[in-house]
Amino acid sequence: MIFRNETAAATAKTATKRNRVRTALMAGAVLALPVAGLVAATSASAAPASTWDKVAQCEATGNWAINSGNGFYGGLQFTSSTWAAFGGTAYAPQAHQATKAQQIAIGEKVLAAQGPGAWPVCSVKAGLTK
Repeated sequence: MIFRNETAAATAKTATKRNRVRTALMAGAVLALPVAGLVAATSASAAPASTWDKVAQCEATGNWAINSGNGFYGGLQFTSSTWAAFGGTAYAPQAHQATKAQQIAIGEKVLAAQGPGAWPVCSVKAGLTK
């Protein structure tokens, strides 16, 4: 035989547990929102390829495979240290050995961190903005 108080206590305990689960799920969702926004923000392109082409035209006469022997490599004229610091070596040892798309991917990271001043003259000519 179950008494009314025992049933009410069991129902209250179940409701409390259910509320804790709801609270945990909501907290997890709220915490996940900034991360989801960060993923979306970093995957979006800061500049169109045509703008990067203009920067490369100014920096390296549009030659994405250039190694002129002056310590700058590729269409966006990365130094070895900048290329490595922003993850370029995952693509190729030096920027001029990477594809245009790979160089642009690293260029986007440099732009996000340093702004268009990383290419002080050519960014202005190309209309490259942060």
